[in-house]
Amino acid sequence: MKSIFFHLMPYRDLPEDFETKYESIWVTPPNAELCDPRKVAQYYQWNLDELELADRLGFDGVGVNEHHQNGYGFMASPNLMAAALARRTPNNSALMVLGNTLALYSPATRVAEEFAMLDVLSNGRLAAGFPVGTSMDVNFCYGVPPTQTRPRFREAEELIIQAWTRPGPFSFNGEYNQLRYVNPWPQPLQKPHPPVWLAGGGSVETWELAGNRDYTYSYLSFFGAKFGKKLMDGFWAKMDEMGVDRNPFRAGFAQLICVSETDERAEQEYLEHCSYFFKKCLHIPGYFFEAPGYRTRKSTEFAIKTNQPGAIAAAAALEKNWKTLTEEGFIVAGSPATVADRLVELAKTLRVGNLHALLQVGSMPHELTKKNITLFAEEVIPRIRHIWDAEGWTHNWWPSGAADRSAERAVTGSQA
Repeated sequence: MKSIFFHLMPYRDLPEDFETKYESIWVTPPNAELCDPRKVAQYYQWNLDELELADRLGFDGVGVNEHHQNGYGFMASPNLMAAALARRTPNNSALMVLGNTLALYSPATRVAEEFAMLDVLSNGRLAAGFPVGTSMDVNFCYGVPPTQTRPRFREAEELIIQAWTRPGPFSFNGEYNQLRYVNPWPQPLQKPHPPVWLAGGGSVETWELAGNRDYTYSYLSFFGAKFGKKLMDGFWAKMDEMGVDRNPFRAGFAQLICVSETDERAEQEYLEHCSYFFKKCLHIPGYFFEAPGYRTRKSTEFAIKTNQPGAIAAAAALEKNWKTLTEEGFIVAGSPATVADRLVELAKTLRVGNLHALLQVGSMPHELTKKNITLFAEEVIPRIRHIWDAEGWTHNWWPSGAADRSAERAVTGSQA
């Protein structure tokens, strides 16, 4: 299994009464009142230090993403972070940019150009993430009409793939992108183009795109395998329906993870920061979370049928109930052995070959984050790396220039 340190880059010092005083973490939290640029300068240095540490310690990939106008993850341009990491990750971890929110770019050739630059700059280590984007980012922060979100995304995806693979100059005449000349310099180093990774929250159309175009699909959830199983079962059922194989490396899953020397110490060290995450970083009203028309009827019906666990997580965070947070699977926490056992179970339950490990959670300070990253790299990754080896699958979506750590030794006695 590939282990990717995925960094949300949250604001780590929101006020104690934030969730009762302010409407939302996203779209409307007053920037002049809450966001201190001097603190952000320090956060950015810490964030990059943490990602670079993950590279040095042998993570397969380091992950960044794009969000706007919020304290949940203030990485408005993941490409800037990835550009810095391209020169500061000598152990050649994959650069997982998950991703650029395609519907926001007009013309979308901007994404084609910047991703190509990153691929060349990193010597072919880029995984190109194509998310549809949250309703908060796309509809409320950037003003895209909700019903245009997915059509803009699909047209942008088509334009970018053509820009990467079709000799230029050529013309492109879409509904949202009309270009007399498409001729980006450079084209990507990886051929025919960098692997495309889709990231989603359960839209059926995204599954269909993954199957039709042979892209990976990662379910980016904060509520664990227990609540993700129904969704991932739906993904694999759709792949079966489309005649696509069940290669686990087609799929990924995001998981909040806290590792310490013992199970008891994990609670002592991490509870406060996990509570901060669920109470403050996910403080989003429903009217921002999903604008009318953002999701299609088919995907809305599926979402209604699945048990949405946000209320359970919020209640547990409010009560600082570690038992609920861990037993319900919202976080995977404890000693390295405990964490490894639960991750093996998670991967087998969801049939995923890519773990997006969220190891900096909420208000977690820099030194504790480094401890979490280090324990995970040194004592968990060796226990989970080889869990799919017996089935003999090949990871066809890994960047060709990234280091291949699959031959590294497993820990004796692991469940791999």
